[in-house]
Amino acid sequence: MKKIAAVLGLSVISAMAMAADPLNGTKWKTIDDATQKPMSVVEFKETSNGVLSAKIVDVFTPGEAESCVKCTGKYHNKPLKNLQIVSGLKNTGKNTYDGGKITDPKNGKTYSFNAKLSQDGKTLKGRGYIGVSALGRSQTWIRVN
Repeated sequence: MKKIAAVLGLSVISAMAMAADPLNGTKWKTIDDATQKPMSVVEFKETSNGVLSAKIVDVFTPGEAESCVKCTGKYHNKPLKNLQIVSGLKNTGKNTYDGGKITDPKNGKTYSFNAKLSQDGKTLKGRGYIGVSALGRSQTWIRVN
């Protein structure tokens, strides 16, 4: 009986591990869309209900790691490192994600957010927007190994 329970337990854990989202636990170098310079590294985490969030784990721009002075609400004057900038992102299939929010530490504003993971998993194209996606700004992030 113990052996059966152990096998079933391992099967469930294996199935859960395989069901994890491809972005879960991955790190991405963010690239400034205007200067094309790296800004930070963000890491995605998946909640138990399959929703993704991402936080800044490293900042490349000297002097910008101290705090999010332009952010409002709970993020105001918080350190950029460990700042959650993506929330509520859901996998909609075929390497696409929607329904998220992204906070831009440069201006402190929060936007709707969608993203598409490349077929090879090396780039993530994200788009922050207000209202409709056509009225937004895109960035391509590069996967960090």
